[in-house]
Amino acid sequence: MTEINSIIDMDAHPIQDRDWRISQRQLLGQTGAIVLKHFLTQPAITALQAEAQEGLSSAYFNPQTHTVYLSPPDPHYPDDHIRNRQVLSSKGCICDDQIAQTSVLKQLYHHPLFKEALCFILAEETLYPYADRLSSVNIHYARQGEELNWHFDNSSFAVTLMISPASQGGHFEYVQNVRNADKGEMGYEQTDKIVSGKHPVQTLDLQASDLCLFRGRDALHRVSPVTDNSVRQLAVLAYNNSPDVRLSETAQRTFYGRIDTTSTAV
Repeated sequence: MTEINSIIDMDAHPIQDRDWRISQRQLLGQTGAIVLKHFLTQPAITALQAEAQEGLSSAYFNPQTHTVYLSPPDPHYPDDHIRNRQVLSSKGCICDDQIAQTSVLKQLYHHPLFKEALCFILAEETLYPYADRLSSVNIHYARQGEELNWHFDNSSFAVTLMISPASQGGHFEYVQNVRNADKGEMGYEQTDKIVSGKHPVQTLDLQASDLCLFRGRDALHRVSPVTDNSVRQLAVLAYNNSPDVRLSETAQRTFYGRIDTTSTAV
């Protein structure tokens, strides 16, 4: 296992320190989003940027429409109702099996101390990788005009690492507490206003090497279109709070253009 000090700037982010963990857990509870600025060491982010740039030529792009609830349309509502309204997402990605085991991302993702810190901050007992070989670690790309449109997450948390932001556009925008999924309160009126551009939004300023922990199940969020010829590159470190979870074959085909037929992840 690679020494964690060579990956994480432990002076700025002492992830082994209980007081530091407590402060981050409290902040996430209060705001629903925390950004750990300059999380990686300079050699680590430099290596990761080179790796991500090389992977761009292998990325799968599949512009697709979806509802903001990431679920099939509900026949109880008209097509133009926010519950059924279609939005377009057009980002691309490379999958876990396209990323080397020696990659900074894989070393970070699997490191016991990193996972232990995440568990404490996220109030999870254990974190598990996906059981398929595609979904655990991804690099997402957005080129000029491409975006990740408005949506709610199905999972209770997301862990992302900015590799290279776009120089124009590609902003992470969100509004907290738009719905309450546990109570079945979908927040249709406010969601409609946000998607229609009639409601103020918050923006997270994510720069290269920033780690973001975000609770997106009840927060509506998106990545706005990139507006110049730069490429936004973001790593998604996807964990589950129970073992043996596989992304559905439908989702794999949609997001990756292929499915993994193996039974266990590497």
